[in-house]
Amino acid sequence: MRHQRAGKKLGRDSAHRRALYANLAGALIEHGRIKTTEAKAKAVKPIAEQMITLGRRGDLHARRQALAFLRSPDVVHKLFSDVGPRFADRPGGYSRIVKIGPRPGDAAPMAYLELVDFVPDTTPIVASRAPATAAAEG
Repeated sequence: MRHQRAGKKLGRDSAHRRALYANLAGALIEHGRIKTTEAKAKAVKPIAEQMITLGRRGDLHARRQALAFLRSPDVVHKLFSDVGPRFADRPGGYSRIVKIGPRPGDAAPMAYLELVDFVPDTTPIVASRAPATAAAEG
């Protein structure tokens, strides 16, 4: 029995799991929404929210702690310059998990992990080949 054993292993050793969490949290901060399995989303949500809390603090020590975990200066810069100030007046609960059904290949339950102020891009996708072929012909 796994009494008093917090956290999920996700079939990985500790270094692989830590790298997975850092990559997923960094992608969430960078893009605002990521598509992953429900188990991974549930595991990385508290970590991502802790990183956003560090971004809200904004001091040098918080920046160094975030950089030690996320390992990407660009993501940490976005966290402290954009994401942290956006949630400055919100006392927690920065992300949500939206279940989207099974994955076609292996029926794994999938979910979106997104920031609560995420607005999906609704601009229509325009066929990019039509102008290129017209220009090549003429």
